[in-house]
Amino acid sequence: MRFGQILVRIDIISKKVLTDQLKELEEDGIVTRTEFKEIPPRVEYHLTEKGLELLPILNQMVLWNSKHSLRAENQ
Repeated sequence: MRFGQILVRIDIISKKVLTDQLKELEEDGIVTRTEFKEIPPRVEYHLTEKGLELLPILNQMVLWNSKHSLRAENQ
C-alpha cells in the first residue's frame, strides 16, 4: 500500500507520525518498504510474514473494543 493510501485510511494521524511509525515497523520487521525509482517517486509498504501473524490479534482487539464501546454507550 502506498503512503498516501495509508494516510487517507488513518485520517487522524499526521504525516510525520505516520512516517515515524512506518520506520519503526520496518525496523521491527513488521512491514517492508519498497522504493521505486520513478518520477514521481513511489514507495509501497507491505506486511511481512511477521506482520501477517499479528492480524488475528489485531482483529480480536477490534472486536474487544467494539464490544466494550457499545457497553459504555448503553450504561
